[in-house]
Amino acid sequence: MAHIIVVGNEKGGSGKSTTCMHVATALCRMGFKVGALDLDLRQKSFGRYIENRIAYLKKEGLNLPAPDYRDLPEVESSALEPGENAYDRRLSAAVAALEKDADFIVIDCPGSHTRLSQVAHSLADTLITPMNDSFIDFDLLARIDNETNRVTGPSIYSEMVWSARQLRARAGLKPIDWIVLRNRLGAQQMHNKKKVGEALEQLSKRIGFRVAPGFSERVIFRELFPRGLTLLDLRDVGVEHLNLSNVAARQELRDLVKALDLPEVAVDI
Repeated sequence: MAHIIVVGNEKGGSGKSTTCMHVATALCRMGFKVGALDLDLRQKSFGRYIENRIAYLKKEGLNLPAPDYRDLPEVESSALEPGENAYDRRLSAAVAALEKDADFIVIDCPGSHTRLSQVAHSLADTLITPMNDSFIDFDLLARIDNETNRVTGPSIYSEMVWSARQLRARAGLKPIDWIVLRNRLGAQQMHNKKKVGEALEQLSKRIGFRVAPGFSERVIFRELFPRGLTLLDLRDVGVEHLNLSNVAARQELRDLVKALDLPEVAVDI
């Protein structure tokens, strides 16, 4: 069976689609077959990223690996079992279709609580939760005392992950490997970074996730999206000399893939 990687939280603007595209493309470039689903049925940033890639490669005559992106299939109401949710059937059918060939399936969730997102989390072998490195995003994971900065309890998203873990346990499936990704780390505000880091370490021991560094804030990510490219493609499209920022970003991606500790994956990108 394919290893399912779900990228989710309940807040937009944290870099979920960028993370999805770079992880999926990195795995493709290592020779794995990668399926891709975007559960944000309105925005579809991950889906559009891949579509941009296919169009650009065709236009330029390039042969670079790309994830196998699928839209969720439509389901007639008459085909549903009594009491069955249509979104459950659509997601199940999409995963089943991709699993025939894929080694990994990368699923991007919307930045809000939806039925599809909830079900996808219960399917996750690996769950990646990107968050901007601030206490605004930290509130997604836990409530904190504003006087002492100590964690007082889990927040709504953490409770949803806990429910997904319980569902998997009852089904006899292996536990979710949950990684919280610190995205958009800046060179400044060192005091705030330290406080967020300490709070994350405290919370990780309480609710069971690993902390990994993600991507710093860089202009390059906004430039890559329209062509569907990733950091790993730059030399393939004629960029002979990478600047220091791009070199550092590529290393961040290598560090991320290594931190995910995915089955059969030796980091060689």
